Amino acid sequence: MNVQARILRFVTRSNWILLIATAAAGLVLTPFEFALGIMAGGLIVTVNFHLLARTLKKALRPPHLASHQSIIAKYYLRFIASGVIIFMLIAGHCVDPLGLFIGLSVVVASIFTATALELSKLIFKEAV
Repeated sequence: MNVQARILRFVTRSNWILLIATAAAGLVLTPFEFALGIMAGGLIVTVNFHLLARTLKKALRPPHLASHQSIIAKYYLRFIASGVIIFMLIAGHCVDPLGLFIGLSVVVASIFTATALELSKLIFKEAV
């Protein structure tokens, strides 16, 4: 398995693991509104990541290549929908904004972790 596929698989799986772990820690350690923010933010960003991956896989399949305008249009529709959902959650005082911010960082944390693991494999492989 090549590096790119391994990183994508790791990030895809670790998104859900980090979401569940942070939500569980939030429920145990923080007030409910804060934990709800973590769960909502993590769910928004994880679902967006999966929808983007599916859009790109479908669009770049050889027999039916999609135009870049349709890919960008779908991206902006998801972006606007996410913005509206985040606005409604914050404006309605349903979630704590800091908890929402932490939840929205789930994908970034999993990408950072995947990068660190691949770099450590590369460094230790060269050291041997």
